[in-house]
Amino acid sequence: MGQVTDLDTFAALLAPEGQALLTALRDHDPADELTTATRLRKDHPAPLVSAALGQAQLRQRAAAKFGADARLMYFTPHGVEQSTRAVVAAHRAARLAALGVRTLADLCCGIGGDALALARAGISVLAVDRDPLACAAARANAEALGLAELIEVRCADVTEVDTTGYDAVFVDPARRGGVRGGRIFDPEAYSPPLSWAVEAARTAPYAALKIAPGVPHDALPADAETEWISDAGKVKEAVVWFGGTPGSAPAAPDAMAGAAHRIVPGGRRATLLPAGDSLLGAGLPDPEPGPVGAWLYEPDGAVIRAHLVADVARQTGGRLIDPTIAYITADTLTETPYATAYAITDVLPFNVKKLKALLREREVGIAVIKKRGSAVEPEELRKKLKLGSGRRSCTIFLTRVAGAPTMLLGHPAAELTPGR
Repeated sequence: MGQVTDLDTFAALLAPEGQALLTALRDHDPADELTTATRLRKDHPAPLVSAALGQAQLRQRAAAKFGADARLMYFTPHGVEQSTRAVVAAHRAARLAALGVRTLADLCCGIGGDALALARAGISVLAVDRDPLACAAARANAEALGLAELIEVRCADVTEVDTTGYDAVFVDPARRGGVRGGRIFDPEAYSPPLSWAVEAARTAPYAALKIAPGVPHDALPADAETEWISDAGKVKEAVVWFGGTPGSAPAAPDAMAGAAHRIVPGGRRATLLPAGDSLLGAGLPDPEPGPVGAWLYEPDGAVIRAHLVADVARQTGGRLIDPTIAYITADTLTETPYATAYAITDVLPFNVKKLKALLREREVGIAVIKKRGSAVEPEELRKKLKLGSGRRSCTIFLTRVAGAPTMLLGHPAAELTPGR
């Protein structure tokens, strides 16, 4: 089905007939789309039916990011792809609110996902984007969720907007482009470029720039803190934070603005959602590698991206299994929210034949295969193992230990019971 590509069609969706169609399609099954379209076109214009079906599809896709709100919101295909997950946007908004931010210019606002989270945190938002259709969706979303009084949407080139007088600036540059809309990895190829966003950020008391989590560390400004954020174990984004220097605060930060909210220029931070655990790096050197102990720790992706594996190693009293591998090993178990712990039962040189025999002997029928620093693909290995109907399970790590290809076998610490 077609997507909304012009303002007139979008306006028709907001009119009573379009609203009735969207309500009728709220729980429709995409598998019945052709039948549904044929039925609806008997009573409604074909272009409007097509647009409503396209919007219903986008709402279903967006539910993974926006939850129940997606059923009421309006999207463009790019808007669904580019938008921040609601839980991540809420985290950023809470941090800004805790710092005393009350007014903010949201540059490159898209369909307004971040503006919604900011408004819910009590912040008055100027939302700016140069795409008229995205701006129309942002206005409609503010209205649909009852936040229009706190969100002003302006269609303009963000590079020409005066942000003087706002407590903070938030910039979310477009990181997709080209003929196929693929990801852009060069920060200077963002739209607008990262260098422009950095300079815009420095004009405000506080600022946050959303960037790709794979950004090279040497591209990060030295006078800013960078925070890598994961949600349910998956890294979602990095945020470059500016502010917090003497005399820059727009208002006194509230009691929430503790270590997890204060901006530390030059700092590197990993934040794990939904729990909200936040680790600020101490600038530690990598620990010396050593032999594999009884426990293996797999750091969260945000920890790895932030180069904070050494900080987790200190927390757990651990060491690296190899100078180039982000696995930590220790002789005792120490709880940490920043890594998943595994009890290691076997440390073996890589050998598929021996592994297959060992798993058969132990009646292992279910195996989770992980890799780091190995050329072997987990699915290829799984086919070769030909796991049977065994009643036991295990986790297999394909990695390197002291430079040598190695297999580690074990079980998640969370699954172990006393006496096992």
